[in-house]
Amino acid sequence: MAKILVVDDEKGMRDVLQFILEKEGYNISVADSGEKAVEILKKEIFDLVITDIRMQGIDGIKVLKTTKELSPETIVLMITAFASVESAREALTAGAYDYITKPFNVNEIRLVIKNALEKKQLRKENILLKQELRRRFGIENIIGKSPAMQNLFSLIQKVATTMSSVLITGESGTGKEIVARGIHSLSQRTEAPFVAINCGAMPETLLESELFGHMKGSFTGAISNKKGLFEIADSGTIFLDEIGETPQFIQVKLLRFLEDHTFRRIGGTEDIGVDVRIIAATNRDLKDDILNDRFREDLYYRLNVIPIHIPPLRERREDIPLLIEYFLKKYSPHRTKRLSPEAMDVMLKADWKGNVRELENTIERIVALTDDEVIQPIHLPEEVRQERLSGQLLQTDMPEEGIYLDSIVRDVEKDLLLKALRAADGVKTKAARLLNISFRSLRHRLKKYGIE
Repeated sequence: MAKILVVDDEKGMRDVLQFILEKEGYNISVADSGEKAVEILKKEIFDLVITDIRMQGIDGIKVLKTTKELSPETIVLMITAFASVESAREALTAGAYDYITKPFNVNEIRLVIKNALEKKQLRKENILLKQELRRRFGIENIIGKSPAMQNLFSLIQKVATTMSSVLITGESGTGKEIVARGIHSLSQRTEAPFVAINCGAMPETLLESELFGHMKGSFTGAISNKKGLFEIADSGTIFLDEIGETPQFIQVKLLRFLEDHTFRRIGGTEDIGVDVRIIAATNRDLKDDILNDRFREDLYYRLNVIPIHIPPLRERREDIPLLIEYFLKKYSPHRTKRLSPEAMDVMLKADWKGNVRELENTIERIVALTDDEVIQPIHLPEEVRQERLSGQLLQTDMPEEGIYLDSIVRDVEKDLLLKALRAADGVKTKAARLLNISFRSLRHRLKKYGIE
């Protein structure tokens, strides 16, 4: 429901516009002067402002300029009984959407407002890339035939029909955002925005403003009023990735929102209510963070109403061939590329510590650098081949494709150094004894591999 502010010093005109627009279903506020309008605009953000031009004190042009200064995305429609080329040019130059003279046709102003709001909505949808994101990140793009993934599909479909908060856990690269988009695309909110933010990638000083918005002048650099992502996501879903990275003061505001679905912009004095579903995700152990006072226990239970865990790729290797086929088609749509049985064997036995994201990046690189239709082990990135070979080198015969001895020795030595340090709880003299080398030799090797 669009919010509209009507500004006119004639009571009759205010009442007529309020009656007409409320009948159309809009949320209407009124101001009987330019001064009152400016006061309201400093506290609230509107989708559309309708203002008379000629008023005592602050006139309509000043209201227009103030509106654009405080909220550049707000549409302003000018109305006046004293039309002139000069006033029309001044209003349009200052950023007015249109210019209508009194007396106006009721159907005409209805149509102008409808078109203006539709244009604003289209601009908002283009920014969010709503249709493209739904096409690219729907549930049909979650690939897997393993029992774990079949259970995940079933859970997504059940969760989508609820209004509850969801906490998605899993290692980096497992596809937590794609699962969140899948839940959104199957829900009744699918026509509303899906807004995602990585809480760990945003500086603390900016995160609060990004999430909840701010008022002009509330801090250095706040040159205009700004809607936060919670307002932008109204009626839709907000995805808070890496929720464990949020500072304590943001956690307090999130908890309050989950309790009453209201929040306050930075520098604001009024509570704002929106209908937003929260889906959060983390690759951290939040229970451990709770024990170490890094995460609020009450917020954890508010978010973790429906938990979803995405297993790492190494625990569902039967999904790897399907994922490879999907990514080959994605990055080579006009050519039929496939992996040889030997190359597939290497891919199946790799650790994939970066999970599906690492596998996708690997396939994209192979397609870009390989002209052959059949991909052989030699075409695979060295790190993928050596990852498999280094763990099996002493138990298998020399592979036909050969090995990279220096690379394997380097990886094995570094791995053993790290294991010794972990076993020795970081005590270097103890780690040196476990490896049967001198302390001096250990220091040299740690420096060589950049191990702190």
